[in-house]
Amino acid sequence: MPKLATLPKLAIDARGVDKWFGEGEARTRALANVSMQARYGEMLLIVGPSGSGKTTLLSVISGILRPDGGDVVVDGVDLWKQPNDAIADFRLNRIGFVFQDYHLFPRLTTAENVAIPLILKRRPWDEAMTEARKYLDIVGLGNRAGIAPVKLSGGEQQRVAIARAVVSQPDILIFDEPTASLDGDTGRSIIDFVKHQVLSDTRCIVIVTHDSRIFDYADRILRMEDGQLKGIEMGGGE
Repeated sequence: MPKLATLPKLAIDARGVDKWFGEGEARTRALANVSMQARYGEMLLIVGPSGSGKTTLLSVISGILRPDGGDVVVDGVDLWKQPNDAIADFRLNRIGFVFQDYHLFPRLTTAENVAIPLILKRRPWDEAMTEARKYLDIVGLGNRAGIAPVKLSGGEQQRVAIARAVVSQPDILIFDEPTASLDGDTGRSIIDFVKHQVLSDTRCIVIVTHDSRIFDYADRILRMEDGQLKGIEMGGGE
């Protein structure tokens, strides 16, 4: 009998996640018994209308926002059963987060922005800056290391944010609307870079997006509506 193919290891396993906001009559359920999985080697997109719970789910699985119910196991760690300090350390060491608005520090150079995760991990300054310049080279911005982020285009700032997210070699990368403020060609080039240069067999990428132009890059697409998971489909996997 032929052997069954072995599925890649689970990176994220969320089970029955609930999240509420507000009090009294204003209390609303942002996530309603949501269960989802993501595996290493996979680019997973989470899509749906505004207010459907996408970003809330992203915050819960990345250790930013504590759920009101359910379990979130990330790389084998039952995340929300850990002490707060352990969650913060896990987030720093195992998860890279790329924000929609980049969150670059305007008074720092691009290289200094990229070096921040390494500085937080108490790496020596010279070593951190060397690594930062290396990752700027990887994203094609080695010649922009010494300038302020405000002098970069939107696509360049996004690449700096990606370099900062991957400089400490996290296992899981999470993107919140990475192409929302980019034109079509720039957005596709960023996602193409992430898919073919950043994703690997030992890394998982989860992206929340409204941008249907990048759906073909996904391995799978989760659709959310009203705080619930409404469907799972295969992406183009480009």
